[in-house]
Amino acid sequence: MTRTVLFHELGGPEVLRLEDVAAGEPGPGEVRIRVEAIGLNRSEALFRSGHYIEPVRRFPARLGTEAAGVVEAVGAGVTGLEAGRPVSTVPAFSQNDYGVYAGRAVVPAAAVLPRPEGVGPVEGAAVWMPYVTAYGALVEVGGMRPGDTVVLNAASSSVGLAAIRVADRVGATPIALTRTAAKKEALLKEGAAEVIVTEEEDVTERVLAATGGRGAEFVFDAVAGPGVTDLARVVAPEGLLLVYGALSGRPTPYPAIDLGMPALNMRTYTMHETTRVPERLRRAAAFVASGLRSGAFRAVVDRTFDLEEIVEAHRHLESNAQFGKIVVTVRQ
Repeated sequence: MTRTVLFHELGGPEVLRLEDVAAGEPGPGEVRIRVEAIGLNRSEALFRSGHYIEPVRRFPARLGTEAAGVVEAVGAGVTGLEAGRPVSTVPAFSQNDYGVYAGRAVVPAAAVLPRPEGVGPVEGAAVWMPYVTAYGALVEVGGMRPGDTVVLNAASSSVGLAAIRVADRVGATPIALTRTAAKKEALLKEGAAEVIVTEEEDVTERVLAATGGRGAEFVFDAVAGPGVTDLARVVAPEGLLLVYGALSGRPTPYPAIDLGMPALNMRTYTMHETTRVPERLRRAAAFVASGLRSGAFRAVVDRTFDLEEIVEAHRHLESNAQFGKIVVTVRQ
């Protein structure tokens, strides 16, 4: 038996329960992991509350796609992952099928990456989702190149912070947007070339000034909703507006284009576009591991909680007060 977070109804953090559940044996193509740390993601709060792009199919339901731990057992057909290997999981599966909020978890082997030497459990649970999301969207899909500019909202989120460092690594210029000045200095310290405080400054004017009037080749939008109309105005000719989140919770219009504006390229992006395609995931893993080895990439952890504090951890997740990743540790 293993301590497992379940929920029996949709709702707020208070619906989460810790229960003893059979750990189970890995089937063909699966791995069982002794979980040491869990990375919390916005998608889990949305899934728990019934607002995710995929509805909950059955109760009790599990949660979680990102964790670090040690391989305990492997199923038939699994190669390259042996018992005792330190690993991390990446979001490459449905939470209707698997969940890593537990002391032990069975997951698809295709979602498991060996943990680079020197990367501990907390960092191993905090680094892959942000960096693979940013790399997959901006490099694999967008083709970001040296000299490009990327504008990032929700810049103090784990993905926003990773996108700043991915842009730096590629030779692009990251411009971070933040609602208030409270996080401005921290964002500059993390590598943002410029920080625009949206409650005090005109985003369009600042971006155009920073790019010599050209605009940004990429806008990486975690918020969506009506704000895309303003963001569209800073996209350079032939640039791309990538929507990868929906923090606003409001409908997202396609921005009206007047004859004085260039044609707008706009698309959504989900991490599964990278993690469920083996060749893309292989390239992403190599890119992130290289950045970790060189010191160019690191996990930014806001706060850690124990598994027994999962309700409080989810409340903190929904507060939007964090800077970086929230990690839950698991005591065996």
